Amino acid sequence: MTAGPLARYTVLDLTRVRAGPTAVRYFADWGANVIKVEMPPSAGEMDMGGPRHGPDFQNLHRNKRSITLNLKEAEGKAIFMKLVEKADVVVENYRADVKFRLGIDYESLKKVNPRVILGSISGFGQDGPYAERAGFDQIAQGMGGIMWVTGQPGGGPVRAGIAVADVGAGLHCAIGCLIALLEREVSGQGQWVSSSLLQAMISMCDFQAARWTIAKDVPGQAGNNHPTGIPTGVFKTSDGYINIAASGDHIYKRFCECIKAPELLSDERFSTAKARVKYRDVLNEEIDKRMAAFTSAEAVEKLNKAGVPAGPIYKMDEMFADPQVKHLKMAHPVDHPKLGTIELIGQAINMSRTPFEMKTATPEQGEHTDAVLKEAGYDEAAIASFRQRGVI
Repeated sequence: MTAGPLARYTVLDLTRVRAGPTAVRYFADWGANVIKVEMPPSAGEMDMGGPRHGPDFQNLHRNKRSITLNLKEAEGKAIFMKLVEKADVVVENYRADVKFRLGIDYESLKKVNPRVILGSISGFGQDGPYAERAGFDQIAQGMGGIMWVTGQPGGGPVRAGIAVADVGAGLHCAIGCLIALLEREVSGQGQWVSSSLLQAMISMCDFQAARWTIAKDVPGQAGNNHPTGIPTGVFKTSDGYINIAASGDHIYKRFCECIKAPELLSDERFSTAKARVKYRDVLNEEIDKRMAAFTSAEAVEKLNKAGVPAGPIYKMDEMFADPQVKHLKMAHPVDHPKLGTIELIGQAINMSRTPFEMKTATPEQGEHTDAVLKEAGYDEAAIASFRQRGVI
């Protein structure tokens, strides 16, 4: 195991649920000294994020250390501020007003450490008419446009099957904090970095959102079809379904030649890109008829050999069994003292010299409290006193 490219940074993790932990995970996986700050059990607050030994929590909080600290107590806040003195980044995803009530907003942190960077994730932004609303992934999906372009035409809005707003906000916050660290090398000053579920969702709508801002086109639901590139979608084989992306005249020509269906190329309804958009449903039916002659595996192999993008549609177990997924090592083993050897999800970033490492499993609540406080200069008597009084 190596120290990791971010080992020189200390990150204080105040996050809960998903968006914030996702942001901090980038720092933890590349070696930063990440200290997860949790409320003591005596404070009566649960860390929102599911069971500690469940898959979700374990996957989000690996490679971190955990301390318990009651930030609502004056002594707890004082301990936190002592940690801030030597921290590089603090990340929180409280509701926008909470940090100010706790006295750990950016201006307060800056007084203790002018070089510190505060990363904040909220539901809708740090100010504005919705700033104090609680943010949840599905609410942001609805407000961010994705649910109106997801699902079958006329079938009503459909949420994405994963927490795209949460994960997107976490990714944007992590990128922002890393940019701020680079800028600090020049200015010597920290700054406040913020993102929100709503902003992340709109940003991730990308070309669909730009269809409105530039062309004033309101995208609708297209089901499994690509909204503009035809034919691209899900097609039925003799034993299941596959994705085929045969948009563009040259790829569509290859596709028709590959499946020996020249009539789909010569038919005036399908002979141009514009015509294929108009007669999309008819074309899809014709393709389904011809794909029924192949198994999914046969079709995927045949089409890819012909230069036509195609791929299987996996369930999770099938996806992890795929040879390319295995090659990419997207399931990483780590030893957990109570769960044994478990596999967590790898990062989607490859680096030639400094890859991420799955060093440690998610810690138990407060597992490193004593060690971290000793590093901060507190002796055993002080730590025992804090624990007795419910500060830690």
